[in-house]
This record gives sequence, structure tokens and C-alpha cells, in this order.
Amino acid sequence: MNDPARIVIVDDDRAIRWVLERALAQPDLDVTSFDRADTALEAILSYPPEVLLTDIRMPGLDGLDLMAQVREACPDLPVIVMTAHSDLDSAVASYQGGAFEYLPKPFDVDDALALVRRAVAHARERASPVVVPEGFSADIIGEAPAMQEVFRAIGRLSQSHITVLINGESGTGKERVAEALHQHSPRRAQPFIALNMAAIPKDLMESELFGHEKGAFTGATAQRRGRFEQADGGTLFLDEIGDMPPDTQTRLLRVLADGEFYRVGGHLSVKADVRIIAATHQNLEALVKDGRFREDLFHRLNVIRVHLPRLAERREDIPRLAQHFLAEAAKELSTEPKVLTRDAELHLTRLPWPGNVRQLENTCRWLTVMASGREVLIDDLPPELRDVEGTEAASGDWRGAFREWADRALAAGHTHLLEEAVPDFERILIETALKHTGGRKGEAAELLGWGRNTLTRKLKVLLPALAEE
Repeated sequence: MNDPARIVIVDDDRAIRWVLERALAQPDLDVTSFDRADTALEAILSYPPEVLLTDIRMPGLDGLDLMAQVREACPDLPVIVMTAHSDLDSAVASYQGGAFEYLPKPFDVDDALALVRRAVAHARERASPVVVPEGFSADIIGEAPAMQEVFRAIGRLSQSHITVLINGESGTGKERVAEALHQHSPRRAQPFIALNMAAIPKDLMESELFGHEKGAFTGATAQRRGRFEQADGGTLFLDEIGDMPPDTQTRLLRVLADGEFYRVGGHLSVKADVRIIAATHQNLEALVKDGRFREDLFHRLNVIRVHLPRLAERREDIPRLAQHFLAEAAKELSTEPKVLTRDAELHLTRLPWPGNVRQLENTCRWLTVMASGREVLIDDLPPELRDVEGTEAASGDWRGAFREWADRALAAGHTHLLEEAVPDFERILIETALKHTGGRKGEAAELLGWGRNTLTRKLKVLLPALAEE
């Protein structure tokens, strides 16, 4: 069990301190309050808390200066700024993106408690070590919570020989994760063999997997070792396992059960010690229900499941991924890496990316060849990516799509879904309202049912480029 989270409150108003001290008097919280920021600063620097709540206007050192000095020494400390209505704009303008959240006065004590708990969870998630084995592939980049879960899974499986099923849409990087699972397993010194079921003609699939004897069929002029034999002692990655024909599924099940097989046309059994990592973009449970995939094979493969998120579910990773792919493309082509302008970077993070990471990688290659200058502008993007609205599929059933996203995220083990979804939800509504008002913020705020100050605060946190206009 975690120790109680240390919370520091700084406010010269005794009544506010009293209310917060009682609202936060919980078994899992340890609260200390100060009436002066300079006194609090000394205590914070000597023994940093997990969350800081501070007022803005106080005698001596004010809350904004306190936050600046605290963040310089403890950059990951979540700071909740308590603001009167008249203070809000100055807090946002001075510390754009600096505060974890704002707590406008007067506040509801339940809201304050919920906000503090969210900040504690955020602080502990940032502080918890992500187990990424040494030498982890640089091609797998991800600071988004969903990708951190993938990294943790790879770390937990690093000493295991267990079967893994990777699921995710096409282009999400399933083979890269499979390679990382192999590279950081006890089998790392042995072969990693990859085979895409969707790319092999059905009549050749068994020969590819299990090999064949000379004369087994027309054109079999010599004995050939299959992928199982090639992967002996190592890992066999079976991509798009959902496309495997029923007969081959039956043979694969026998191999997984017995650890031996026969080459096509052979009469002597062959033994192979192989770890299986399978991947699919399909819903195997639905294929089982439809009778297109063996249920017993599904249970053999579905020992540990790793879910890869769509690129649209990890938008915060897009700038780093793009930078990485632009550098890789420049290296391949022996040229200087392109650099995205802020507007182009923001634009890329708003695209739907139906082709996921692979589509982004191909886009970066295209830009390396086609963009005329070193800086990449929005106008340098491929025509199909310049218009966000033109690339987004219109859907009348957004609630259904949202429900499906939540269901997928929870099934994949995500937590704190509101923290992930609400900023994107508000960002989309703000952009759409501003479009309908021609950029007039007062009218946009009215359309959204917000006050002008609320829209200003949200813009500066969620859409800083628009806030400056």
C-alpha cells in the first residue's frame, strides 16, 4: 500500500485553509498548510510534496512566483492554482501550461478533493519507473499512457518464454513490438523469424511453416526447412494470424501441444523449441464465434495479450515520432533532416491517421524528398493531409464510436480515461465553435455555453497557437 500522499496548501486566507484541510482530511492524504509562500517554499524545497495547491495573491512572495521557483526545482510536481475570477487570465497568461489545473474560487469541496486525487495519481504515474530493458528499440517511441502500458508489458515479459498475442490496427507497429519482446527475452541470441499469414498463398502456407521433403509436390526439388525449424531455440512471429486457413490452424495447434511436426511429404517427426508471438488486426473472438478460427487455438495463443493503440489514441507521441522518422529518412537519403514548423506539427497531431504509425513514417519520407525548404510548412504536406476536415470521416454515430473507444481502452487496461478523453473532447468543440464564428472568441464561448474567460483559459492550455491570434 502506498504511503499517504503529501499535500501542501498555501493561502493567506485562514478560512480557505480551514475548508481545504478538512476536505482533504483523508486516510490516504497528509496535508500541511502555510499562510505565506516564502515559508512554504523553504519547506517544499527541503521536502517536496506530491501536490501543491497555492493561491495567487498573497503578501510577500505571491503564488505565481512560488510556482515558478518550485517548478524550477521540481519540474514534475503538479501545481493546482487557486484563483479568484479576476486572477484567472493572469495565471494562465503567465504560466501557460505550467499549472496542473486551476481551482476557481469559490469551489466545491468535492471538486477540490477529486482534483487533488487526480493530481496525486498523475504525480505517482510520472514517478513510477517504466521498465524498459536496456537497448530498447529506438523505433518504439511513446510517452502516451497507452504506449507506456505496452512498455511495461514488454518489461514484465522480459524474462519469459510465454506465448503473446499482439492486437492492433494495421500500421500500429506490431512487428516492432514482437521484435522488442524477442530482443529482451532469454531467447535474444537465437533467431527471430517473422511470417505474414496474409502474404502467403494458402497452398504454400504449410510448406512455409513446416518445410517440405524433396519431391513432396511439383517443384519441390530439394528438402527445405520451414520457419519452425529456422526459429528453433528462438521466436516465431506469426503476423495476421487471423488469415491462417483452418487446416493450417489444426496443424499449428498440434505443434503447440506436442512441440513436434512433420515436413510436408515427410514421415519423420521434427522437434523444435519455438516461442510463438502472434499478431492480428482482426477480432479473433468474433472469428471464433463465426467458426473461422479454432477456439482451442485461440486460447493457446491468447495467454498474454498486448494491445497497441491507434496513432489517433496517442496524439501526444506524434511530434516525437515525426522527428524520429524525419531523421531516419534523412539518414537513408544522405540529406539534412527536415524540421516541422509549430503549425505543421500541430496540424499533424490533429489528423486522424487511418494508416497509423506506418502512414506517418511514409509521410515523413515523402516530406524529406518533396518539401522544398528545410522547414516543413502545412502547405508542404501531401494534398490529402492538408485539410483536416477533408480527411476525417463524417460519422453520425459519434456516441457509438466514443463508446467503442472507451470499451477498447478499458479492455486494454487503461486508467484515468477522463484525463485522456476530456482535453481532446474540449479541443474539438472549441475548434468547431471558432470555425462557425469565423474565429470570434466571444461568440464561440456563447455557442459552447462558457464565459469568455473560460474559453481564454481553455485555449491557452489546449490550443496555444489559436490563443495567440
